[in-house]
Amino acid sequence: MGDPGTAKSQFLKYVEKTGNRTVYTTGQGASAVGLTAAVRKDPSTGEWTLEGGALVLADKGVCLIDEFDKMNDKDRTSIHEAMEQQSISISKAGIVTSLQARCAIIAAANPIRGRYDQALTFAQNVDLTEPILSRFDILCTVRDLVDPVQDEQLASFVVDSHIRSHPDPDDELMDLLNAESAKKKNQDEYLSQETLRKYIIYAKKYCSPKLHNIDRDRIAKVYSELRKISRRGGGLPMGVRHLESILRIAEANARMHLRSYVREDDVNRAISVIVGSFIQAQKLSTAKILRTRFSKFITNAKDSDELLLHVLQQLMKEEQSHQKDRLGVRAADRVEVPLSQLETKARELDIISLHSFFESKQFRA
Repeated sequence: MGDPGTAKSQFLKYVEKTGNRTVYTTGQGASAVGLTAAVRKDPSTGEWTLEGGALVLADKGVCLIDEFDKMNDKDRTSIHEAMEQQSISISKAGIVTSLQARCAIIAAANPIRGRYDQALTFAQNVDLTEPILSRFDILCTVRDLVDPVQDEQLASFVVDSHIRSHPDPDDELMDLLNAESAKKKNQDEYLSQETLRKYIIYAKKYCSPKLHNIDRDRIAKVYSELRKISRRGGGLPMGVRHLESILRIAEANARMHLRSYVREDDVNRAISVIVGSFIQAQKLSTAKILRTRFSKFITNAKDSDELLLHVLQQLMKEEQSHQKDRLGVRAADRVEVPLSQLETKARELDIISLHSFFESKQFRA
């Protein structure tokens, strides 16, 4: 959910073009029958037949719903079963069956008052009920903030897009734009949309991560703390669904890295996402307090890598000083630090796994 003009619909369109099996619909043009299934009488045979809706057609894919808040409450409740059980039960015209709807749902909505009010909770900003909000794994708020740097980049991008779409563009200007675009791509190292599409298809087809030796106590501790705060804070309620969300996001993060097992850093990233989503759904005053309280759970991976790099450099300096002062030898060009020392320091900083640090640019540099 976010302010108008923050490219929510463009994001959904990008996912539609990137995903392998996606169905795009809007809240104003979608009904309960259009989302689930319809029973139609064949004019030639006179028999009743089933026609799948958007959720059925998106089986093993992604269903994208724009303007989700514009749907009627009766139509919106029809997707409760699909989001919970991944299936749709039909009992119409003598046809009793169940259709598969194993799809992810990405929805975009607008605030009730036009713009997102941080003085209110997420549930108070959007015209959606708690049962439907609790079925989403992640809730994100996109705000239209004044940032001179980002505003300049956005304006430049829009102008360049209009120049490229001109039916008779200037050749010299197009060459200049293409050169600048290629330079930015090389600097940012972004994947092309086609490469990203192939990567996602490969990961979904060949990677099925398994939960193996995960920190169950850490997950239970985070879940219990979030449950206590959600009961007192008046924000988004936390339930068993969010516990399942942590496991799903951890598996998705491992699949994104093409791993066969879920590691501790995958679980930490999932916890960070869920805690960050929960904090975003609170009032501004409550969110500041929770952000401080759960800072160890929402630490950015890049910040953790830089922190571990600083710790490693300190250990190396201590080892060099030890060789020079106590052993009476000149500090060697190559210094070895026991892995156990780094792991001990990392645990003191509530960093469980070092796998992501060893694969980071900071460590390899």
